[in-house]
Amino acid sequence: MLALLFILFAGMAIGCALAVVAQRNPLYSAISLIGVFVSLACLYVMLAAPFIAAVQVIVYAGAIMVLVVFVIMLLNVEQEERRRNRLKFLVPAAVVLAAVLIAEVAFMLQSVANPTPAVSNIGLTGSIGAQLFTRYLLPFEITSILLLMAIVGAMTLARRGGLLSSEARLVPGAQQLPLSMVDPRATPDDLTLVETDSSEEAARLLGVDPRNTERD
Repeated sequence: MLALLFILFAGMAIGCALAVVAQRNPLYSAISLIGVFVSLACLYVMLAAPFIAAVQVIVYAGAIMVLVVFVIMLLNVEQEERRRNRLKFLVPAAVVLAAVLIAEVAFMLQSVANPTPAVSNIGLTGSIGAQLFTRYLLPFEITSILLLMAIVGAMTLARRGGLLSSEARLVPGAQQLPLSMVDPRATPDDLTLVETDSSEEAARLLGVDPRNTERD
């Protein structure tokens, strides 16, 4: 039964991996990659590593792939056009590397064909939690502090570029202003357009001190 499940999930992982490479639409490739992650999570469950399987689904198939799909949809990446392959050596190189990978997998399967049964709690949630909060507590806390510093630094850098002094007024450069805004003597419904070619000219028409303006 376990052998059949292993063949099933391994075949799903290989098929989805081939679909990632073969698909011309990046969105379909990302969805196929989610299938690879879910298949690997099933294999981890068969290897008695439920924590790694949960992390595989939550982190990779969940958070990271949602980000990848969001970026693909945000950039509006269309289907890739077929073009003439200029680097012709990539095809034989890919075949050679695939043969090397298959040979490595065959060697590993042959070396562990008859494993000795042993009771181990490696990969279980309880053992990982116990090690994480006892033996590896200091590295775990240092990592969390580094991540917090990175988040605070990113927020600081993002805000620093958009801050203006309290006395600064932002006046666009070239634009068209209604006459009712420029001339107080004009009627409020006078929409005659007044063109300005610079921030200084717009500030002078609006009665703003040019020294307190920021250019576009």
